[in-house]
Amino acid sequence: MSEVAILTTSVGEMVLEFWPDVAPGHVKNFIELANKGFYDGTCFHRVIKDFMIQGGDPLTKDDSKQRMWGTGGPGYQIKAEFNDKPHVRGVLSMARSQDPNSAGSQFFICHGEPRFLDRQYTAFGKLIKGDDVLQKIATTPTQPGDRPVSKMTIVSIKIVPADSVK
Repeated sequence: MSEVAILTTSVGEMVLEFWPDVAPGHVKNFIELANKGFYDGTCFHRVIKDFMIQGGDPLTKDDSKQRMWGTGGPGYQIKAEFNDKPHVRGVLSMARSQDPNSAGSQFFICHGEPRFLDRQYTAFGKLIKGDDVLQKIATTPTQPGDRPVSKMTIVSIKIVPADSVK
């Protein structure tokens, strides 16, 4: 049975489908973290219009740690699963450092068509509902470091059966 993620944000809801056929480890990791409530209360800490919105850093729950936002993770890293899915608007992919096998919990949703990321980052799903919310977050005013002026919070990520979403 296939599952989807309902991402509830401070500006609306997005629904993401997964691609376990091309990135089973990334899908499993994301679902496990979501089911544990790992993402609840984090925020999109890096927003670049026409490129992507990035979230999933547990340090973003604490405003006093803003200087470190973008460096947090779950305490482990997972192996890259590069594939042929193109990085186009709405694609869900994993953020990482220079090391290809350094993804943990941070993810991004493409706003533009950053095809230069193809086969360099692990694409593992796609936005199927809530493009208006992606647009709102991606076009919010930002300050240095691509940080939104107003906090774009991920209230919760719930994993539900795909057929339960209309």
